[in-house]
Amino acid sequence: MPTITYPETYIPVLIQTVLAVLVSGALITLTFVLGKRVKDRVKDSPYECGIAPTGSARERFSVKFYLVAIVFILFDIEAVFLYPWAVVYRELKMFAFFEMFLFVAFIICGFFYVWKKGALDWSHEVPVVTSRRDPHS
Repeated sequence: MPTITYPETYIPVLIQTVLAVLVSGALITLTFVLGKRVKDRVKDSPYECGIAPTGSARERFSVKFYLVAIVFILFDIEAVFLYPWAVVYRELKMFAFFEMFLFVAFIICGFFYVWKKGALDWSHEVPVVTSRRDPHS
């Protein structure tokens, strides 16, 4: 059985990286070379599902929006850790089961904490009070 050296292990990764850079660079270059340049008011306006934009883009978002985003990231991280755990589960036996049980239990505790704090309750709006001074007064 031939021995594979360290550089031989990473040559396919290097080739794939070079090809990805070349293909993406070629596609971006072709877009600039062959693409039409249309400059008008309609083309430069933001598109919001066919509805004409109203108001300012500098609106304040509720903190609940960010809390939901953090919970989403939390569950994404859990999914990232579940896959490698499932791959080596048979080798680690009951140790892996208890470790993952603790991990999922902590995640669920965090979820219930956020739920009890009302971060996932979007049923009522709290009025935003801002105190802006009139610069003309």
